[in-house]
Amino acid sequence: MSFERKNIQAMAGYASGEQPDSTDVIKLNTNENPYPPGPAVVAALSGIHVDNLRRYPPPTASALRESLARLHAVNPDNIIVTNGGDELLRLVLATFVAPDECIGIAEPSYSLYEVLAAAHGCKLQNFALQSDWKMSTDFAQQLNAANIKLCFVVNPHAPSGVLTSAAEIEKLARDFKGVLVIDEAYVDFVDPSASHDCIPIIRQLENVIILRTFSKGYSLAGLRMAYGIGAKSLIDPMQYKTKDSYNTDFIAQTLAQAAIEDQTYAKFTWRQVRDQRHWLTNELARLNLFCPPSQSNFLLVEVPPTHSAAILYQALKSQGILVRYFNLPGLANRLRITVGTVAQNSKLIKVLMSILNMGSDT
Repeated sequence: MSFERKNIQAMAGYASGEQPDSTDVIKLNTNENPYPPGPAVVAALSGIHVDNLRRYPPPTASALRESLARLHAVNPDNIIVTNGGDELLRLVLATFVAPDECIGIAEPSYSLYEVLAAAHGCKLQNFALQSDWKMSTDFAQQLNAANIKLCFVVNPHAPSGVLTSAAEIEKLARDFKGVLVIDEAYVDFVDPSASHDCIPIIRQLENVIILRTFSKGYSLAGLRMAYGIGAKSLIDPMQYKTKDSYNTDFIAQTLAQAAIEDQTYAKFTWRQVRDQRHWLTNELARLNLFCPPSQSNFLLVEVPPTHSAAILYQALKSQGILVRYFNLPGLANRLRITVGTVAQNSKLIKVLMSILNMGSDT
């Protein structure tokens, strides 16, 4: 006998990347920052007094929101802090989409969107990306024609790493009649020369919410902290109606604020990742493993027809290197590889050379 709601019983859960217990494994499968949190975070953690834990944390993370507002040149009322990006995604569905309404995503994309839609009980419509991993020029018109209430767009795109320009995003937002959620989980790794900034869009339009996270750029995936940026008319109902009363704890708020205020260290790690991304892209190409131009901290590598992505994934795993394999349409011949440290990336290339030289059956 099952007491689950019918839609929960029928759905499949989110399949997260492997999280091995061993520290000997080179973990390039879940897009974590390969560098540790900065010294400001370490100092903040050591300075936390245990007596603070007997009290409830600030319900809206007010001090952290003020720091974020200064960073992005917006008002604190334009920011909501959440327990990871996943909570923000849940909140936008709970706040803006009724169970009988439809959300849209451009696929392939972050698979959690589909899981959350099924859990919420709303409809979902997928729209195919073009061969260059970009949205079609009439994407907004397609969304409107399908009566889409809310659309998730991850930018830089996952799993390809391809970046859609701020100008293209703004045009999509202006033309789309629903709420546009721009998932910028990987935006910290965009090359500065791209001059990419979607924050001005939320000052002009009231239908845009930007998701940012501490998990990737600030090396705090274990902390589960993120935030949304948008018009006050979008933030307020989530902040004061659908969000849990105390959704983020005191320690998380304190460490996240320390991280956000130490931009020097954060930018240092982003630069290291960009440099290694460039090196890794070139080294993979020398092995006939090509990938789209990535602006994230990962590469989507196409495995040539002479080899199997599934077998290559297993071969790397047997050598203590984890990458991500998606047995899905359009991705079955590809592996997603997180950019690691110099040592990790060098080991990856060395092992790949050894595996690929074993013969075409691997």
